Amino acid sequence: MRSEPTTVDVVEAARSLLGRHLVGHGVTVRITEVEAYGGHLDPASHAYTRTARSEIMYGPPWRLYVYRSYGIHHCANVVTGPTEQGAAVLVRSGEVVDGHARARARRGGVPETRLARGPGNLAQALGISLADKGTDLLDADAVVRLGAPVVEPPAISTGPRVGVSKAADVPWRLWITGDPTVSAYRRSPRAPAPPR
Repeated sequence: MRSEPTTVDVVEAARSLLGRHLVGHGVTVRITEVEAYGGHLDPASHAYTRTARSEIMYGPPWRLYVYRSYGIHHCANVVTGPTEQGAAVLVRSGEVVDGHARARARRGGVPETRLARGPGNLAQALGISLADKGTDLLDADAVVRLGAPVVEPPAISTGPRVGVSKAADVPWRLWITGDPTVSAYRRSPRAPAPPR
């Protein structure tokens, strides 16, 4: 029987993504919120059970894992490795810093702070779809790519992940403290009651 997730490498990778730029189809966001998922060690991860959908998560790091949520929204994840662990980081929110007109056209008339708030909205603002799955995010010529790591790490807050029913209290959601683009916390109604 597998225990609660204990991997810290994916948490450090998640921490390192905060403040970093993610470019997609002519729009750039500064990543402000992420969630870490520990692969085969983490019952909340898509990779906890190895399937055709999660296979990319077992491959090399810095690849883009894209999936559909509720059949309508795409979600963008950074595979972090090590290979065969299945760990990845969901990019939950960001601040649009370039390509505002394109992001607004994709997202409609929402306020600036909500253009890329929440994982489905972020992927929509960036134009990310299943066609981008597997992209090498460190390839400087890729349509979807990561910018350079930040030199001055921002102040970071942590808490439980959003909407997961298993390992619901693991504090692997990380965000830039006080940033207005960070999404609201919503606990899954299927999760057990939080510890007191």
